[in-house]
Amino acid sequence: MNADENTSALERLVEIFWETVPPLWREIHAQIHQIASEEFEVTVEQFHILRHIRQGRASVSELAKQKRISRPAVSQIVDTLVQRGLVRRKVNPQDRRQVFLELTESGDALLDAISLRTRRWTLRLFAPLDPAEVNQIIHALERLKKLL
Repeated sequence: MNADENTSALERLVEIFWETVPPLWREIHAQIHQIASEEFEVTVEQFHILRHIRQGRASVSELAKQKRISRPAVSQIVDTLVQRGLVRRKVNPQDRRQVFLELTESGDALLDAISLRTRRWTLRLFAPLDPAEVNQIIHALERLKKLL
């Protein structure tokens, strides 16, 4: 492939990327919203905060930084999650100013249930693909993941 063909192929890749990824993300976001809000009465923001806590971001400051929202906004979301019994605060015994967040059993169970339903939806989305197409997409996504 010469330089002009390579540039043309890259331009087509960028075009297909922008035609595919944002709409796919909007569809995924809408699906998570539907599952979380309709079945579990949790907002998408609450869901994401729960996910981040599970992944080890254990303070309001860390969550605010990760989510790129203010500490008061995160604190308000966390307050709601604590009141619902999905998150608990733990004071660091060595430094009482430091408060860690952790999921309760109910919070873990809720995340597991939302994840299971979202995974089922995703499996249905990809079900029409034949095995060769699945393998091509896996390879392409693995390569893209490495690039990012």
